[in-house]
Amino acid sequence: MKISKRLQNLPDQFFSSLVEKVGKKVAEGHDVINLGQGNPDQPTPKHIVEAMKAASENPMNHKYSLFRGKQELKQAAADFYAREYNVTIDSNTEVAILFGTKTGLVELPMCLMDPGDVMLLPDPGYPDYLSGAVLGEVQFETMPLIAENNFLPDFNKIPEEIAKKAELMYLNYPNNPTGAVATTHFFEETVAFAKENNITIAHDFAYGGIGFDGKKPISFLETPGAKEVGIELYTLSKTYNMAGWRVGFAVGNKDVVEAINLIQDHMYVSLFPGIQDAAIEALTGDQTCVQELNARYESRRNAFIAACDKIGWEAIAPAGSFFAWMPVPKEFTSSEFADYLLNEVSVAVADGSGFGTFGEGYVRVGLLMDEKRLEEAVARISKLHLFDKVAQNQEIM
Repeated sequence: MKISKRLQNLPDQFFSSLVEKVGKKVAEGHDVINLGQGNPDQPTPKHIVEAMKAASENPMNHKYSLFRGKQELKQAAADFYAREYNVTIDSNTEVAILFGTKTGLVELPMCLMDPGDVMLLPDPGYPDYLSGAVLGEVQFETMPLIAENNFLPDFNKIPEEIAKKAELMYLNYPNNPTGAVATTHFFEETVAFAKENNITIAHDFAYGGIGFDGKKPISFLETPGAKEVGIELYTLSKTYNMAGWRVGFAVGNKDVVEAINLIQDHMYVSLFPGIQDAAIEALTGDQTCVQELNARYESRRNAFIAACDKIGWEAIAPAGSFFAWMPVPKEFTSSEFADYLLNEVSVAVADGSGFGTFGEGYVRVGLLMDEKRLEEAVARISKLHLFDKVAQNQEIM
């Protein structure tokens, strides 16, 4: 049976290898602390689940949904942006409902580009950005994210000939995997760069609900002129612990939104209406759950970074997201270090090189377990005596 070259060219699913390695270790009877995952560990808030239960019993929700989703959900998304970011969104023309934002990110190159066109991707970045490039049969150039520039791309270092060719750019702040956040000045530079080079911006705002130290992550659409050059993609997966529900939306430039809606007209008949009703409740209902979740992640971050500091594993504390981007000891590659931790102390982390060339030298740690478990993971690592500040018999727990 023939398989298309398009599918043959897809990159290996990065996380499948990690899942396989962890599964094998667990099957051998080891107590693995899995910090390599990005799957929220808390349940969906009860009021959202209750809304879903009620919606599931409504016979009207058992029919095909409207192709482009419920108007009530689009209005809820617009109201959410008005409340949270003081951004005005036209619910009729500036909202596209998505089967999770991963779908939108993979669709966009097919919506906006022709085979052979060029897009710009962050490096390191979410691995499925590459899937969109391959399925859209487009070329891509990468923008290095390095510590010296606070893990923000430096537009001045993008060669002029590439900037002029590029038609689409992906950004993601708070960032996966680095935990960095964008600044107002950076987004202003982004809008100016996009206008100068006629580039569409797609800002992946998956971790928009998770910011620390009293600082709320800023929306790209808060920037003057942002809607003229791009869109923002928001998922309910992280903010509301709804990862398995697969619901999100894109907001912003009406032409890009229309392109997304058009391709989805031919691929889907929108989301199950009951999930849309639950999403409405999430966006418009009591937001106490969001504040509590943010506080939980900040507490975990603080506990993990403090434990790492005690053994000399130094890193910049993430300013957002639920990831810590940790440097690898010089004697290891990222892949070797990830394997070493799993094999020696049953701690799983994500190999930084899986996120791109500039991910080499780091591993990504998910803060998706309680503080005691995170501290236990660091205690296990301390026994390997890899870091300068480790005392011979130091106990960190």
